[in-house]
Parts: sequence; C-alpha cells; structure tokens
Amino acid sequence: MDWNIDLKQMLATTAPLIQRGELMQATQAIQRALGARTASWPTASAAAAGAADPVASPARAQRAWHAGPGHAADVQDVEVVDRAGPRARADAAGVAQPADAPPPGSFERIAFSAPGGAPQDHYWLYVPPGAASAAAQPMPLVLMLHGCTQNPQDFATGTAMNGVAQTANALVLYPAQAQQANPKGCWNWFRPEDQLRGAGEPATLVAMVRDVMRRHPVDERRVYVAGLSAGGAMAALLGREYPDVFAAVGVHSGLQPGAARNVMGALSAMKSGAKLPPAPAAPMPAGQALPALIVFHGDADRTVAARNAEQLVQVTLAARGHAPGETAREVQSGQSAAGQRYTRTLYAAADSQPGGSSTLVEQWMLHGAGHAWAGGDARGSHTDPRGVNASQEMLRFFLEHPRRR
Repeated sequence: MDWNIDLKQMLATTAPLIQRGELMQATQAIQRALGARTASWPTASAAAAGAADPVASPARAQRAWHAGPGHAADVQDVEVVDRAGPRARADAAGVAQPADAPPPGSFERIAFSAPGGAPQDHYWLYVPPGAASAAAQPMPLVLMLHGCTQNPQDFATGTAMNGVAQTANALVLYPAQAQQANPKGCWNWFRPEDQLRGAGEPATLVAMVRDVMRRHPVDERRVYVAGLSAGGAMAALLGREYPDVFAAVGVHSGLQPGAARNVMGALSAMKSGAKLPPAPAAPMPAGQALPALIVFHGDADRTVAARNAEQLVQVTLAARGHAPGETAREVQSGQSAAGQRYTRTLYAAADSQPGGSSTLVEQWMLHGAGHAWAGGDARGSHTDPRGVNASQEMLRFFLEHPRRR
C-alpha cells in the first residue's frame, strides 16, 4: 500500500465529511481505506475522563455518537435528514403540517441557515411521540447547550433529556457549535460580541428557537434554556438578554453573564470567580422580568469553581431587585439514590413562600461532585450518574415557571 498516495486520497475524501459533521460516513470511509472491518469504541470511563474546559484550546478528537455498542436507543440509528426540502405531510388526524417539520418520536439533524452568515449550520431536534396526537396542545420547548468537546448527540445521551422531555410532551433543541466558531466546540460566552441581544451567538441561538417554532406548535410561554459549562454560561446570557423569549434558565457548572470579556478573563473567572462587574444587559422589554433560574454545581469542580454558582445566584437576585436578606430562603439537605449529598436552596420574594412558581432561584450544591452533569448517563461525556437527576429537576422547575404574559 502506498501510504503517501492513499493517505492523501483518504484525507481528501473524509475531510469534507468531518467538516459537515458526518462522522459516521467519515469513519466508514477511513475503515474502507484501511481495509478495517470493525471500529473501536471508547469506553464510558474513557469518555468521562477529564473535564470539558469551557474555553477554546487545541482541539481534541471527538467521539462519533452514532450506532455504536451500548448507546441509547433514542440516539443510535437516528436517520440524519436534511429537512430543508419541501416535503408536505399530514399528522395522525389528517391536519396539514409544515413541510419541513420532523415527525413525532424522532431525533434528527436539521439543516439551518444562520442569520448574518454565522457558521452554525444545523441543530438536532427531539420531537416527542405525543406530538402526533390530534388533541396535542402547543408544546414546551427546551434549548439545550452542550459544553466544550461535546456535540448534540453526545449531550442528548449524557443528559438523557429526551427521555425526561417525553413525559412532558416537550420538544428539545440541541444546537451544534461550529468548529470555525470555536475549535473546541465551546460557545463563546466570554467574547463581548457574543454577549448581547441581537448579535453574535445569542442571536443565532434565538433564531434556531424561532425556526423550531415555525415548524412545530410551541407554547411561547414555556420556552426554556439550559446548558453545561460553556453552554451554561451562554444559557445565563440568553436569559438575561432575551427575557421575552425564555421563561426560565438552567445553568449546570456555568458562570454568570459577562463573567469575562476575553480568554484570559475567562480562565481567571473559571478558576476563582468573576472579577468584573456584570456587563449591562439590553434594555428590558416593557412588563418583562428576568427568567427564573435553577443552578447546579459541584463543590469539588476543578474546572469551573463553585464560587461562580454563588455569584450567578446573587447577580440574578440583584437584577430582580432583591438585595441580600430581602428574599425568603429555604435550605434543604439530602442525597441522591446513589448516595451523593446535596444542599438545595430556594429563594423567593420576601412576601412569598419558596416553592413552585413563587421561587425566583433554586440552587443545588452537589457535595463532592466535579465538572459533570448530575444524574447523567455514563454513555455520554462529562456526566456523573451518582448525582441527583439534574434533567428531571430542571424540567420540573421549568414547567413550574411559565413566562408571565
């Protein structure tokens, strides 16, 4: 075998596939070129090793999250469909649906044209089986933002949010960060041009939300955003900048909005908390308040210090007009089924009782936990199956907090 010639041919064949995110096809092309019959699959322990640093650094090889042994049924064998083409169809009741709406009970890759020529060109969308019901009401929508080195399929596997969302008949949108935008797949929460309403990545992500709302009946009062690490920091930014879109925000192992404005500031904030005061938010639309917030963070997190969770809580309460001591606070302690201890703190306005829709902020401090999604599936990266089920608790909190009209 002439390695110089064949390697060049192999790279010429596979590079475009990798750039488009078609990792299964690229793997198959490499296998054909090398004469291999089987692929090796990383173990769950290998996937969990190390933490996703929420700032760009030299890119590492990412896993191909397709039909490999041991992967969840709602992710493996997914048909990747470009929904840009006009394919009209009717639902179970014969009612016409948008031509490009993915079918109920699916998890598919959706082609997307980002505003302003932004490089993000697709997202993945979970549509619950209940969407097929003739009596189906407008559905909740959860925007899920992955962390660095992750991708939508990996994040869906690790968080198991699709299974949780099925019980609530909720849509789940997983944007894919483009490698051109960040070589490590991080959302650029630390760049000033990506921190404000109507610009950069926040505008692109909200455009994806609007795209899903065009394709499916979405309850505009029940649109939510959650994220891990860099995705959590971007989720916090979206909540601050778009309170007219998002009813509640979930931040797992993230940082407060505007915690940094460059890479060095981001690394400093991750290590010991934000040094800068939060950047001013866009003017609040009339009659709007900041979304409710639920926060998860491990107190043994060595990638993003737990101080960032405390800062996020205090900044959110202050932005809602509640100084320290001006809220009713309820503290609960417990442990997960696997024995991981936690402290759960509920904050409500001083004239109300914490719990349900009156809770402004709900904070979970996970004792002994590192930089990983609590209660996640070990088949996904950066998960801690020992913890409380963060996906379940987030969705419960979200549904308790519809956006006020």
